[in-house]
Amino acid sequence: MRLDEHPLRRQVVGEMHLRRWPAIHAPTQILQVLRLVSPEERAGQRAMLENWLGQSDNPRHAEGELGPGISFVWEQHSEACGITLFMHEPHADPADALAWIERFPGQTIRATRIHVVENQAQARDLLPQMGFVGSDLVSCMIGASGVRLWSDFRIGVEGLGIALVSANGAAPADLARLLQRFQELGNYRNLALMGLPMAQAYWPRLDAAEATLRELAADVANPDTTDDALLERVSVLSLDLMSLSTETHYRMSATSAYAQLVEERLAALAPRPIPGHPSLEDFTQRRLLPAIRTAQAYSRRLEDLTGRAAHFTSLLRTRVETRIENQNGRLLRSMERSSSLQLRLQQLVEGLSVVALSYYGISLIGYMLKAAEHRFEHFPAAEIMGVMVPMVVVGMWMGLHRMKARVLGEH
Repeated sequence: MRLDEHPLRRQVVGEMHLRRWPAIHAPTQILQVLRLVSPEERAGQRAMLENWLGQSDNPRHAEGELGPGISFVWEQHSEACGITLFMHEPHADPADALAWIERFPGQTIRATRIHVVENQAQARDLLPQMGFVGSDLVSCMIGASGVRLWSDFRIGVEGLGIALVSANGAAPADLARLLQRFQELGNYRNLALMGLPMAQAYWPRLDAAEATLRELAADVANPDTTDDALLERVSVLSLDLMSLSTETHYRMSATSAYAQLVEERLAALAPRPIPGHPSLEDFTQRRLLPAIRTAQAYSRRLEDLTGRAAHFTSLLRTRVETRIENQNGRLLRSMERSSSLQLRLQQLVEGLSVVALSYYGISLIGYMLKAAEHRFEHFPAAEIMGVMVPMVVVGMWMGLHRMKARVLGEH
């Protein structure tokens, strides 16, 4: 049957079958190392596996045989890669396996060795050899198949965390599923706890930012502090908070996501306490929850400070804009008064100009009339000049206004 398949169909279906451990038959040893890797280191790990196994269809999962009785599974996560070895010889020395794992690049964030035995009698015989710290020993039943776990969750002399598991008749597939969830719980727990040191390291910078905000709020009421100085300081504060968010957002978000995965794995394991020992749930929640809450408190406080700084900036800009508007209003009123005064002065100048021009015009007419008076006897020069005065004044006034109207009309 020919189907027009979506390009992602097989990748999506294959995703459902990834990260599954092979069936585990007791007795056996499980050795797992989880490393944080950069993109270049992840590519280096993949290249080493391809040299060992050949080309693989899935770039995020690989499995194979390391030697007689030793199989491995390699998994790629969002920021880490994990290698899990299954040594079917319970008393095998893991030195060669560790030497092979150490060839892979990356920084180890978790490394564990799990001893799986058939029943609790064998587990009790091995307990003295595990080197567990009695005061820290965690023991509980996990799952519904009666599997029991012992571990102090400390780093041993080999750099490995040690755990002892009694299968107690659990089916190999069920045992593999439980132990895989147990390892994922520990891996996600360590990845989630990486947010705590960052939150603790950056917390003083939040204290400094909050103190700066208080100082800015106090300086707003100080008339000696200029708006430019306030705006410059709050801008520097906003850039600092933005830098904090950029540097820590990914880790805080990852911490929250990993914490949710830890809760899911813990619920799937369903640990049941055993009298005299703290259970896996007690151990996980005793330290993980405070760390997660610290990281969440850091994120909330950073978000709150960023919002307050933005609100303060908005208020300060509003105040500056209001002051500018008031200054513009005063400037407009001053310009209005100046224009009104200028108009009055212009009207006064126009009136004086009419008088002056009329005076010169009447003077010219007077010269002509006096000349005529000398020429003609009994010529009424004075009477004619008296009659001409209002006519000249009106004519001058009309002439000036017509010239003014023509000039204004051209502009």
